[in-house]
Amino acid sequence: MLCAAYVLYGRCVFYLSDQRQTIQMSTTERITVRLPSDTAELIQRLIDAGEYGNVSDVIREALDGFLRTRFPSGNTDRVTVELPKAKVLELESLVQDGDSISLDDAIRNAVREYTKARIRS
Repeated sequence: MLCAAYVLYGRCVFYLSDQRQTIQMSTTERITVRLPSDTAELIQRLIDAGEYGNVSDVIREALDGFLRTRFPSGNTDRVTVELPKAKVLELESLVQDGDSISLDDAIRNAVREYTKARIRS
C-alpha cells in the first residue's frame, strides 16, 4: 500500500493505495518577527517545560489572546486586570474549594458582587 502526502498549491494531496484524495488546508501565512533576546529565552523556557511544542505555538496562542481582547465577539468585552499575587491566590483557592469553576469565573463573580454592593449603597 502506497501512503504519501504532499502540499500542492495550498492543498494537501494524499495517496492511499491507488486512490487519490485532495483536502483543502487552512490558509496560513509566514510572518517573521524580531523579539528581544530575553523574550525569546522566556518562550524557549515554555517549550523546554513541555507547555508548547514550538515557538509558533507560543506566538499563535499569544496573538489569539491579544486579538480576542481587541476584537471581542458577541455581547461581551474582555478586560485585562493586573492583581497582586495574594489576591490571585485567594481567587485560585475559591476555584479549588469549588466556589468557582475557573479563575475567570471567580473574577466575574467578584466583580458582580462588588457591583451589586456599590449599587445598593
